[in-house]
Amino acid sequence: MAAVPEPPATLLPTEPNGVEMVAKFFRALGDPVRLRLLEFLLHKEHTVTECVAQVGLSQGRVSTHLGCLSDCGYVQVRRRGRFAHYKVTDLRVAELVLLARSLAADNAAALAACMRITPAPEPERKDAAS
Repeated sequence: MAAVPEPPATLLPTEPNGVEMVAKFFRALGDPVRLRLLEFLLHKEHTVTECVAQVGLSQGRVSTHLGCLSDCGYVQVRRRGRFAHYKVTDLRVAELVLLARSLAADNAAALAACMRITPAPEPERKDAAS
């Protein structure tokens, strides 16, 4: 008697709007600045000022990106006086980014040739306005 093959694993949520939620999860990670900020915040809490120095963008742009990461649950903010301190909330984010980096490296030629997904526009550096 032949073995009955197992049905494929369901990777996506089955509830209404579940797939849209997963897509939104990835869109939040789909920005190079947010990825650099996540990497910077992985091992230590940092202030907005430190994040600005790290990525080289204006304080307003960095705060917008940090707000997105916070709203989506990737980082948490701790307020202390006038300062906001950010850190990654779940280290699985690092695992996910490392896996994505590995997959991107393995598929670099195909990603470079892909014309359906346009590259993100280059962010305006804070020193570019000078």
